[in-house]
Amino acid sequence: MTHYIGLIPAAGTGSRMGVDLPKQYLDIAGHPMIYYAVRAMVASSLIDKVYVVLAADDGWWHGYDWHEFGDTLQVLRCGGATRAESVGNGLTAMVADAQDWVLVHDAARPCLTVELIAKLITAVNETETGGLLAIPVADTLKRASGVHVARTESRDGLWQAQTPQMFRHGLLRQALSTNSDFMPTDEASAIEALGHHPLLVAADSSNFKVTYPNDLQMARLILEQKND
Repeated sequence: MTHYIGLIPAAGTGSRMGVDLPKQYLDIAGHPMIYYAVRAMVASSLIDKVYVVLAADDGWWHGYDWHEFGDTLQVLRCGGATRAESVGNGLTAMVADAQDWVLVHDAARPCLTVELIAKLITAVNETETGGLLAIPVADTLKRASGVHVARTESRDGLWQAQTPQMFRHGLLRQALSTNSDFMPTDEASAIEALGHHPLLVAADSSNFKVTYPNDLQMARLILEQKND
């Protein structure tokens, strides 16, 4: 029987936020940011288990109460120096079959919903390769030369990748271990490097990644609206 497993890599430091606390633990409405990613995945009736990959020396996780998530939530202290390494280590450490679907989600995307998870699973279930949530690029894109515009790039056919990104355990593990010199910025990039073409599943802009300090306030507003 095929299972659906959540995997949240959370071993990074979030240096662009300009704070000493790792980004995934920044407070949003009384909870660390990663709490909301975990909550959405655990709340999905389609997902059997949710693994969080932490750095081995993470000293913050146990400062919070995670009991509400029960045994569905499992912690793996095998984070690596990069996102790809953390995901790869998590895939090795988790209990899974090669045919199980793994949904990798950013800890810094707190506004994920169970509806988006269901939409992704329903769409990707019909594929062999897998797929990811994404949105078509709406803004005008400029190619820079230093601090000046070199040219305007066409946005036709361009999508902005989000997470979760959903692939078979065996295929994703193979993709992340095939070329040690290749440093993919997301799981889909690693799958593409094997010659596959992941499915794009339309999401929405609320599932954005908190990257800069101003993003925290936007995430708070969205989550407060969802909780009303």
